[in-house]
Amino acid sequence: MSNKNKKIFLIASVTIPFLLYSIYYYGIMVKNAPYKFSEFDHISFQYGTGDSLLNKFESKSGNYQYVDDRDSVKKMYLRLSSNDLLYLHRKAADLGFWNFPSDETNPYKKKTGPKSLRYIIEFGYKRKTKRVVFDAAFDGDARLKDANVRLIKEIQHVLDDTQEKMKK
Repeated sequence: MSNKNKKIFLIASVTIPFLLYSIYYYGIMVKNAPYKFSEFDHISFQYGTGDSLLNKFESKSGNYQYVDDRDSVKKMYLRLSSNDLLYLHRKAADLGFWNFPSDETNPYKKKTGPKSLRYIIEFGYKRKTKRVVFDAAFDGDARLKDANVRLIKEIQHVLDDTQEKMKK
């Protein structure tokens, strides 16, 4: 066997098993991913000050309740399209929502300060549900806080756009 054939054999004997194992391993991981859009069930989004979460949206029932500019509570039926739900699912995946801690509040917050906004975001799937409680005055990692704020803005943007479409 020549040197060239020996090198080709050595490279092939290392790379081919590695590629086959990688395809097998990641194929199983993708197939068994816990948060797949094909298993998507609902999005629940609530926010308000303190314990009074007056602003609520539930995609399963389409119930949407919010406080308008005049501090009156409005209720309406709001159905998101599957494209909107897919967009929110992908945005949550891009921002790493599945890795967020479930409690992002300040446990030792002073009782004398003003009540800050609290958000509850829940993505429900057939096999799993991810629920995050986020306080706007959260003192944790700045990147985590930024990711939460971006996801909240995206959800509110989709809700506002859908609401505008329904008014037309």
